[in-house]
Amino acid sequence: MRTSAFAAAAAVLLTLTMSACGDHATSKAAASQAPAVADPNSNPPPGKTQFGAACATFPTDPANPGSFESMAKRPVAAAVAANPAMSSLADAAKRAGLTNALNAAPGITVFAPANVAFSKLPKDDLRKLLADKKGLAGILNYHVVPGKVTPDHLAGQHKTRQGGTISVTRQGAKYKVNGRSTVVCGNVQTANATIYLIDTLLTPPR
Repeated sequence: MRTSAFAAAAAVLLTLTMSACGDHATSKAAASQAPAVADPNSNPPPGKTQFGAACATFPTDPANPGSFESMAKRPVAAAVAANPAMSSLADAAKRAGLTNALNAAPGITVFAPANVAFSKLPKDDLRKLLADKKGLAGILNYHVVPGKVTPDHLAGQHKTRQGGTISVTRQGAKYKVNGRSTVVCGNVQTANATIYLIDTLLTPPR
């Protein structure tokens, strides 16, 4: 009688142990199938993927001249002129006489000031800058780097067409240019350039 009770208890314990092991295996399998959570501080994806909060403001219709797809088919000055977020830059490039030169460049990177970058300047200062063709050309050329710089090579020192050097630093997934200007939409492709949209106008060293 005592032996029979002991055997029954052992059978119950064995059943509970097997059940627990099965639950643990099921949980482990489910965990392995769960989608990975992206690290917000990881590098921007390579290739033609854009990154940055302001990218969401670009038109999503591929037929729109300001969309990523449409801009990729145009030379850089024409692409900039087609995007409402960069209308001030397009006007400045035209006033500086740089439109044709930028469109004809074989491969460049443009740290393109968004409209907000120009609006940060006092109105009188902006008016004087736009009226000074030579000075304006120098400042705009300071925003242009020969060659197409990919996101994984963005951080570091870059020699500009103006002759000066700009410095790009990275903290997490954010990039700063010369410690002041933030890249708000990066890796935007045009037919002959890579654009990094920035929120503050860069000033060449004197």
